[in-house]
Amino acid sequence: MTPRPAADVAQIEQIVDTFFAAFVSGPESTARLDALRSLFIPEAVIVATCGQPPRVYDVDGFIAPRAELLTSGALEDFTEWKEAGRTDVFGDIAHWFGSYGKAGTHNGADAGGRGMKSMQLIRTPEGWRISAAAWDDEREGLTIED
Repeated sequence: MTPRPAADVAQIEQIVDTFFAAFVSGPESTARLDALRSLFIPEAVIVATCGQPPRVYDVDGFIAPRAELLTSGALEDFTEWKEAGRTDVFGDIAHWFGSYGKAGTHNGADAGGRGMKSMQLIRTPEGWRISAAAWDDEREGLTIED
């Protein structure tokens, strides 16, 4: 396999970092979510599984309910972060796969946990962008091995 160009990996890691940084409640939530939108191609597909039937979103359908949660006050002291991950690059396509954590409260109840996310990226004239993302969270019978 061709070596991963360091500049490409750095750009992709920055996209992944910006993605996770968008999910923080409090001041600047709107600005972080606006930055999130710019990470995707307009036709991107985002899918959540989490032990339920898949929920498939377009970019706006993914961001809108999260913006409501992060700005409504129902989600407090919330943050999401990447833990460990791997970036693979071949030409104009790339993939990031890794674990993440989240913590906070939603209407007074714990909103913490861990999961795995998969992001496919493509090189566009504007730079690397997410073309697809999917995630699944830990639950009874499904845990991330440390």
